[in-house]
Amino acid sequence: MAQGPRLPELARQMLAEFAGTLILILFGVGVVAQAVAASGLGAPQSLGGHDSIAWAWGIGVTLGVYVAARTSGGHLNPAVTLALAVFKGFPWRRVVPFWFAQTLGAFVAALIVRWDYSEILAKFDPGHTLKSQFVFSTLPGNGTLPIGTWGAFRDQVIGTAILLFLVLALTDVRNAPPLANLAPLIIGLVVVAIGMAFGSDAGYAINPARDFGPRLAQYITGYDTAWRDQYGDLYFWVPIGGPLIGGVLGAGLYLLFVGRHLPEEEGGLPAAPEPEYDVT
Repeated sequence: MAQGPRLPELARQMLAEFAGTLILILFGVGVVAQAVAASGLGAPQSLGGHDSIAWAWGIGVTLGVYVAARTSGGHLNPAVTLALAVFKGFPWRRVVPFWFAQTLGAFVAALIVRWDYSEILAKFDPGHTLKSQFVFSTLPGNGTLPIGTWGAFRDQVIGTAILLFLVLALTDVRNAPPLANLAPLIIGLVVVAIGMAFGSDAGYAINPARDFGPRLAQYITGYDTAWRDQYGDLYFWVPIGGPLIGGVLGAGLYLLFVGRHLPEEEGGLPAAPEPEYDVT
């Protein structure tokens, strides 16, 4: 089949990051809409709870990474892109374009979910208030627990540090990584585990694009309080700043404790370039 001229490499990578992040958010925000709004209207409990939310986010990560990995490395997360630029030689000139593509993918996906669940959300929360705000974006303590801004910030640093520590461990070719292209699957399981263990304090955004894109989508579709938390405090910066700091911290700790101490491949040859499978 004849093909037209190929797009520039950066454009192809941005399209892949857009598509991969879109898939991630379709599953992630979609499952929260189903578990919170649909179940809140009396739908069967089998439609979901916290476990289904954690699993769907992890599956979304896996599928999104598989979509983008061959072309862009499947970052899907500005915190991942930044950490790879700091420690793994990812070109700095591509950081902001990747961030833009990731955030745009999350924004478009959230608009699709908002449209698809419009009737259910309108019935569940006619005023588009905090009752359904965290369908799209995160809140301290998921809007109910006694967590404030700085507790949520701490949580986002810790959660994203865990994510990047394990992402680097799972993609380091000198460290017995998953074989047969299974790294995206295992990274998805990491996200499931983080959701199950660290989901209470701040909704485990652990990804600036995952939170900011849907937050912007909900703001332009009627959620006037989208930028603030349940206390009225400006909150949108927390799931941006916390993950960016935590990602660099976690990647640095992996290299400090493990990466720099691993032997080279057999025969004394330098290790092969590391894959860039990364996420949420």
